[in-house]
Amino acid sequence: MTTAPSTSADEATQPPTPARQRSGWSTLRPLILRLHFYAGVVVAPFLLVAALTGLLYAASFQAEKIVYDHELTVPVGDRELPVSEQVAAARKAHPEGTVSAIRPSPEAGATTRVMLSGVADVDPNHTLAVFVDPYTGEVRGALEQYGSSGALPLRTWIDEFHRDLHLGETGRLYSEFAASWLWVIAGGGLVLWFSRRRALRKIRGTSGRRRTLGLHGGIGAWAAVGFVFLSATGLTWSTYTGANIADLRASLGQETPAVSAAAGGEHAEHGTAGGTGGTGGDAAHGVGLDRVLAAARAERLDNPVEIVPPADAASAYVVKQIQRSWPEKQDAVAVDPATGQVTDVVRWADYPVLAKLSRWGIDLHTGSLFGLPNQIALMLLAASLVLLILWGYRMWWQRGRGSSFGRPIPRGAWQQVPPYILVPLLAAIAVLGYFVPLLGIPLAAFLAVDIVLGEIAHRRGRKNGGGGGTGEVGGTGGAEGGEPAGAVRTP
Repeated sequence: MTTAPSTSADEATQPPTPARQRSGWSTLRPLILRLHFYAGVVVAPFLLVAALTGLLYAASFQAEKIVYDHELTVPVGDRELPVSEQVAAARKAHPEGTVSAIRPSPEAGATTRVMLSGVADVDPNHTLAVFVDPYTGEVRGALEQYGSSGALPLRTWIDEFHRDLHLGETGRLYSEFAASWLWVIAGGGLVLWFSRRRALRKIRGTSGRRRTLGLHGGIGAWAAVGFVFLSATGLTWSTYTGANIADLRASLGQETPAVSAAAGGEHAEHGTAGGTGGTGGDAAHGVGLDRVLAAARAERLDNPVEIVPPADAASAYVVKQIQRSWPEKQDAVAVDPATGQVTDVVRWADYPVLAKLSRWGIDLHTGSLFGLPNQIALMLLAASLVLLILWGYRMWWQRGRGSSFGRPIPRGAWQQVPPYILVPLLAAIAVLGYFVPLLGIPLAAFLAVDIVLGEIAHRRGRKNGGGGGTGEVGGTGGAEGGEPAGAVRTP
């Protein structure tokens, strides 16, 4: 929901209502209207970029399967080779770097991935994935890979564009800013839409600005819950709000547990599940990969799994399930390289509630949880957001009668809110702004600039003998949503 005030010419021409005691809602509506309008105007360009890149990312899962079909799939054979032989084939073709993880073929006809870290010309935060035919040991190719979802170059490029515009940590501020405000704009628009009289919500038979408003509000009302979800889940791994959420989870004992990579150790909270590579530059340590995988299978860790070699002589192998689709598979075990015995186990069923919700939320946000239907739903949400932004700007244009952008929503709405509502509201906004800084800081800056500009305009009006002036300050530009004409006038 974005950019445009939830009003129409029909509402603006309604005769003034008799003076009466105004309800709490009638004083809040102009304030929400003004916030929705200005937040939409300022944040919409950021949301537009996030929506378009998010749409591309949702489509990239299926595109990846097509583009990298040769590396990802092989003809089904009669018998798979031991994992150790597959890794040896990968190392023969690519002796550079260190084996950081192995993902055995998860299903018939799928290749095994051997991930190498410390490879020249590969981003230090990425790995080189070597694709091996599990039936013949043939190396099918090697591609740079990123993240726990195993994103290959196409999806990685789109993912980074969506997340930070390829600008690094500074660029991440754009996506956090968009996510911080999306739920505010969507929630405000939803409230404004349902507060309108039913007759004014109709689209059929209308034209001009009222029709645009109907489309904007109608589509927005259906999509608002999805926007709030995307906003909330996107913030969970943002720079500043994400850190606050992590601190809150830690204080509540709701961190994601991780299996201990120390041989014989108990699992830790939010720790590192395994090292970054074997000590000898390959994955062969102690009892070897095949016995380690067999020990994990005995603990009911079925496919897909990832094997992480010991980081050093005092560490264990870590085998963890990596299925992010429903039902989630996130069990993990540590296996002593000297004995092949399981030394620690973490079950998905034992995850704290917030850890599970965070995992589900992120996987639903990225399109992994329900596969193709999930990805289609995300593409529809992204397309809806693009349309809402375009309709919002069109309404703003139509508010100026199609020749220029229309008048902003008049100032002074907050002055009409009773103290018993305004004070708790300001307190709640202050707390929220502290935990979501890219909501709180821009909002404070907007209020400061708005107050200064309003005071300047007010003094000019007094100097010119024009009272409160016209247009944005106080204004005679018409009441919004049937409010009395003087309800939003700045004294």
